[in-house]
Amino acid sequence: MKSAQNKTIIAPTSWEDIPYGACYRQALEQRLKAWWPKLFGFHLLKIGALSADLDTCDCTISHQVNVGLDGENLQVMADPYQLPFANKSTDSCLLAHTLSYIGNPYRLLREVDRVLIDDGWLIITTFNPVSILGLGKLCPILLHRQPFRSRMYTQMRLLDWLGVLNFEVLHLSHLQVLPWRCQGGRLLSAYFPLIGCLSVIVARKRTFPLSLMPLKSKTLTPSYSIQSMLLLLATAGSTIT
Repeated sequence: MKSAQNKTIIAPTSWEDIPYGACYRQALEQRLKAWWPKLFGFHLLKIGALSADLDTCDCTISHQVNVGLDGENLQVMADPYQLPFANKSTDSCLLAHTLSYIGNPYRLLREVDRVLIDDGWLIITTFNPVSILGLGKLCPILLHRQPFRSRMYTQMRLLDWLGVLNFEVLHLSHLQVLPWRCQGGRLLSAYFPLIGCLSVIVARKRTFPLSLMPLKSKTLTPSYSIQSMLLLLATAGSTIT
């Protein structure tokens, strides 16, 4: 598995720091609204300033902690690579574009896996490289602007990382085809969702292997070879004659 390059990326402190960020936030809140009532537990961990900026009031988990290094709504100032929480102490975790603005996303996923309880929930949102925003990454002039400064990962790569960590993906989708429209273009989003600018993944941490390998039946192998059998038959024939 090819890992992402480890480099420092300056993350925005709010959605307003990203052009059309209000549209992105509204689209994500609308898409995740149906999932918040399904989450149960005691603690919801929102990592990153963009995660803290999302409205999660519909979540059944009342104790929600915002963690990050820079932002206005943060409650715990901590390095996402070294979360100050015990193993298996968090019921759910939200990574709203956190992987897009971090140098080593797989390392962060391993840290999230450490603090999540068994069967804990993980919600990930990122930018989709196969979209209008992804085409903007091809223009060198735009690489120093938001959101083109972010890292964009395909869903297949994210699913690869989650599979290694034994997460079961329950939902994945794309949305917001047109970034400058608050509704993302209803017609395009309905018929061409794969080119949406935003990617959403909902997964759960599992403790048993997701792909069970059947045990191979052991076949009895003779302790002698064909050559020894022929030699035995020849010896028996010579004895009879």
